[in-house]
Amino acid sequence: MPQNRFYCPEKLALGAIVNLPESATIHAARVLRMTVGDQAILFNGDGHDYTCELTLVKKNEVLAKVYASNPINNESPLNITLLQGISSGDRMDYTIQKAVELGVNHIQPVATERSVVKLNQERAAKRLAHWQNVVHSACEQSGRAVVPQIAEPKSLSHWLAENPHQNQCRILLNPIGAKRLAELEKPIHDTSHETNHEIQLLIGAEGGLSLNEIEAASTNGFQSIILGPRILRTETAALAAMASIHTVWGDF
Repeated sequence: MPQNRFYCPEKLALGAIVNLPESATIHAARVLRMTVGDQAILFNGDGHDYTCELTLVKKNEVLAKVYASNPINNESPLNITLLQGISSGDRMDYTIQKAVELGVNHIQPVATERSVVKLNQERAAKRLAHWQNVVHSACEQSGRAVVPQIAEPKSLSHWLAENPHQNQCRILLNPIGAKRLAELEKPIHDTSHETNHEIQLLIGAEGGLSLNEIEAASTNGFQSIILGPRILRTETAALAAMASIHTVWGDF
């Protein structure tokens, strides 16, 4: 079974010959030094792995022919959206990478009052493209064949205005007046649509959420929880919360 696994956004089907995208081409040809006849696994987010054989390997071009398809059933039973306060540099990348490994469905970067990073439109577009590559790489590593969505950054106030509280389970980390996760009601399974209600997890950036933001989130249905007596960094908080949610309600 081939171990090298690459994201390929093209339509994949038995017998198809596809061009690997630039990042996969560089990794296959220059880093792994793969050659014609080597096998690899491609995925495009449709829930399947496609076993391929490389038919052309050049410095800037790699072609692969699909000869097998296999459905992958390793998605989390929980429908988690991570609302992550935009943090600086490697912290944001690390949070996104590990959230994908932990089974997140959607990631919404949010600008908060205490966010150190300030993104104009051009920088936001570049960061989004970079974050999407982080998501793809995390899927390659973790074996996921469904690619989580990462949305364009927006302010927390803007997101709250656009997303009124309905049936979601909304959670934020806040030590004041907080409950333990196990005290919250488990999200209801929607048998008519064979899905779970969305769990929306809000995490502040380096400086945490302001009191005004906590109040606004609470007004919009977010429940405060606490994860022990110690203060967690933003990247630790998101991952600890997701792991706890999976332990209490999910497949851990």
